[in-house]
Amino acid sequence: MRRILVCLSALIVLTLQLNAQDLKHYKKIVKNLSSAKYQGRGYAFDGANKAGDYLAREFARVGVDEVVRQPFKLDVNTFPGAMSLSADGKSLRPGVDFTLREFSPAIKGTFPLYHIDTTNYDSQKIFADLAKPEYANAFVVCDFWYTYKHVADFRRLQSADGCTNAGVIYTWNEPLKFYKAHAERVAPKPVVWTTEALPATAKNITIDVENRFFKDYECFNVIAKVEGERHDSCYVFTAHYDHLGNLGRRVYYAGAHDNASGTAAIVTLAAYYAKHRPPFDIYFIAFSGEDAYLRGSEWFAANPTFELSRVRYLLNLDMIGDNNPVQYCEVSPEGMAGFALMEEINSREGYFERFNRGKLAGNSDHYPFAQRGVPCIFLENEGGDAFKYYHTTLDTWKNALWNAYEPLFKLVVDFVERY
Repeated sequence: MRRILVCLSALIVLTLQLNAQDLKHYKKIVKNLSSAKYQGRGYAFDGANKAGDYLAREFARVGVDEVVRQPFKLDVNTFPGAMSLSADGKSLRPGVDFTLREFSPAIKGTFPLYHIDTTNYDSQKIFADLAKPEYANAFVVCDFWYTYKHVADFRRLQSADGCTNAGVIYTWNEPLKFYKAHAERVAPKPVVWTTEALPATAKNITIDVENRFFKDYECFNVIAKVEGERHDSCYVFTAHYDHLGNLGRRVYYAGAHDNASGTAAIVTLAAYYAKHRPPFDIYFIAFSGEDAYLRGSEWFAANPTFELSRVRYLLNLDMIGDNNPVQYCEVSPEGMAGFALMEEINSREGYFERFNRGKLAGNSDHYPFAQRGVPCIFLENEGGDAFKYYHTTLDTWKNALWNAYEPLFKLVVDFVERY
């Protein structure tokens, strides 16, 4: 009889594991979040807040015990209007052939181009040339990677007082990335990135860019809770739901991998734990403002809705929609014991070939918690076939990959059960 009960118990556990992750539901959330309805989950058309409202409804729908919004404010530069660029009369496509640095101001007009000679680089000659009438108000063009050899010169070219050039154009390989997300300031001059679609022999550009700077833009974190059997400690799952938003009226960055994938995962985890009560409380926090220098997670860490000392472990899921069999992670010093257990579980179950642990860095929402001594891990499936679309217009539902979701889901469920 005991052997039968043991076998039955093992079968039940296996069945729960097989049915725990809901891939259909997961895909639906990723598809919704990366749709045109939310315009890249940015701020120009309130896409981030609309996505936050959707997530609050979705958490409630899956049966969590509580959903609250935690408001905070940020300053942010956006590009909601005109967005056009042509070189010698040839039009370039926004988001494909050209993009802007996030802090760029509005600009409109036709400007001469000054191409940097990287073979015979001469700083004095460059600035002397730019002082000539034929290069008045010019855009300076240079390969981006070359600029690292002469950082001070290019900072001067981007500054208000260093030179009379109108702006800078950096050339980049395809696919073209929106380098950073959102700026808290507007710089004196625009910085444009282009591909080889900008001819090396181009003489001038015609550009029309509109920006809008929001001061004290109000957004919010979405915090869901599933009550456990005990309340003295808790687990926390986090993911950021904001993304890059718009590049003009017609172009948006869908952000399926970054980070509709991680956000969808914490919703399906909430659904699972709402049906299978955990031993301790679990919070599921969808942060806004991550792509604006971790503003949402920093605000929460400084103004927590529960004591951070209660956190047994925090798991931050960011960009998990890829197919790399090696799982990237970063771990806080206090989280190393938990990471050892996670490696043990993975070694036994074979969810991933191995972990690639990087240096702890301020690159996602785990970092404000790590700085405050919270045991935490950052899980990101990078380096697969979807990673090349990171911060590009090609990070879409059609290019989304699902390989990492199920093994990661099972891994973290096993971890919470044993830690």
